[in-house]
Amino acid sequence: MKTNSSIQIGLRISGGVVLGLIGWSLADLFPYENLLSPLDNRFFSHVLLLIVFGLIGAIMLPTLAGRSLMVMYERISKISAVQIIANFIGMVGGLLLAALLAFPLARLPEPFGPVLPFLAAIAFASLGLGVMGLRYREIFRILNIRLPESKPEELSPHPHKEPMLLDTSVIIDGRIADIAGAGFIRGDMIVPRFVLNELQYVADSTESLRRVRGRRGLEVLRRLQREQENRVKIVDDDPGESPRVDEKLVMLAKRWQCPIVTNDYNLNKVASLQGVPVMNINELANAVKSVLIPGEMLDIEIIQEGKEAGQGVGYLDDGTMVVVEEGRSYLNHTIPVTVTKVLQTAAGRLIFAKL
Repeated sequence: MKTNSSIQIGLRISGGVVLGLIGWSLADLFPYENLLSPLDNRFFSHVLLLIVFGLIGAIMLPTLAGRSLMVMYERISKISAVQIIANFIGMVGGLLLAALLAFPLARLPEPFGPVLPFLAAIAFASLGLGVMGLRYREIFRILNIRLPESKPEELSPHPHKEPMLLDTSVIIDGRIADIAGAGFIRGDMIVPRFVLNELQYVADSTESLRRVRGRRGLEVLRRLQREQENRVKIVDDDPGESPRVDEKLVMLAKRWQCPIVTNDYNLNKVASLQGVPVMNINELANAVKSVLIPGEMLDIEIIQEGKEAGQGVGYLDDGTMVVVEEGRSYLNHTIPVTVTKVLQTAAGRLIFAKL
């Protein structure tokens, strides 16, 4: 709010000064001999137009340019100082390359000679800016330039809200988008570049099932970016010591002291052994399932036969399996049953009931 008001004040002052000076200059166009005023006509017209145009500029400029400047400010505020310096270096490098080509290009016949040096400057400056913006960490690493690592408080505009690392499995699973949409995730969701690369690799797989899973993950990521308003951050930080994605995630989580969100059982165990907090979506899903106690009654539809003789199987709305004794004869019917036992297994909750 304070930043917004500061920008509004700056725009009003700038608009008032610029248009006020334009009004002062336009006063010279008036035929002063036809103006009737007790004051000096020239001075009075200058002051009058200065005030009128200044007020117009102070009122109109925030309305016309305020939103664009706010969007630009928000984007710049999310870029690290290292990336800004890298972008500047890339732009300067592109301009230097364009300057080397300016002399031979200027010797070309018209209309190419006067135009191509200017177009080359724009093209190479944009190219340098884009290359450094995307690959500045790799370029600096090749040049043995050590960069400060990103910190969680730099990634999130709300330092008190803990960011979390997303791994490939939880993105492909898709339930993270529903959980975030329900408002249960308050901090930023960080996706390292190597996780995004693995997701792209899976999406390009020759196996149809893996390809479908990878494309589903990319769609989930796009949905998160669309619905969560810049809370999904793609970062280039790469520990580089190991080719394994899981090990890199654990290294980043230890460095940033933030949790990993995953569905991978092995990653869950390895991270926990190294003291890294893990948020497992499967455990969350099991925790929020309906709580039933022995003796409670419910209506269940028997949709298939059980493994044991006479058993029927149905499911609750949350997917919990209900095994009903002597329920096989009621196949495809909804019947009232009484809960007899509730078992919690590694695969989830299992409920036994009888008629």
